[in-house]
Amino acid sequence: MKKSKSYEKFPLWIVLLSNLLSIAIYLIGLYIFLQIGILFAILFVIYIFWVEIRLLKKSCRYCYYYNKICAFGRGKCCTLFFKRGDPKKFVKTKITMKDILPDFLVFILPLIGGIILLFYKFSWLIVTLLAILVILGFGGNAVIRGSFACKHCKQREIGCPAEKLFGKKH
Repeated sequence: MKKSKSYEKFPLWIVLLSNLLSIAIYLIGLYIFLQIGILFAILFVIYIFWVEIRLLKKSCRYCYYYNKICAFGRGKCCTLFFKRGDPKKFVKTKITMKDILPDFLVFILPLIGGIILLFYKFSWLIVTLLAILVILGFGGNAVIRGSFACKHCKQREIGCPAEKLFGKKH
């Protein structure tokens, strides 16, 4: 099996593609929560910011790509909020499904909200958005991470807690 080349600096098209996926998920979720009520929409936006800041604080500041262009653009972004952490800590970190649950909830919460909304006010638009959300949340993330991000990630080679959790057993 041929080993994939890792990037010192990810191509901008990968950064754009990965961020477009996230933005699409965020906007669909926001639209669904706006249909339920403005308070739910505001809480969802706050939740998104919390998840993003949490990721920068708990992962990105320890990553090889800190102050570099990673597949998600967060390596550079992290420098605006957090000082560099010890990269050895990142390699030694063990994560579980419980640790990544907040990331999954970014698209699962709107999914639940949309299903509940359908019981009160059926709409083909909401059905379509829910279908797109499932495709983007599961399939889109799998493609971005599997084919473009993790496949070419230098941190994966050094040691990545997510790789240990999701990586194929050899």
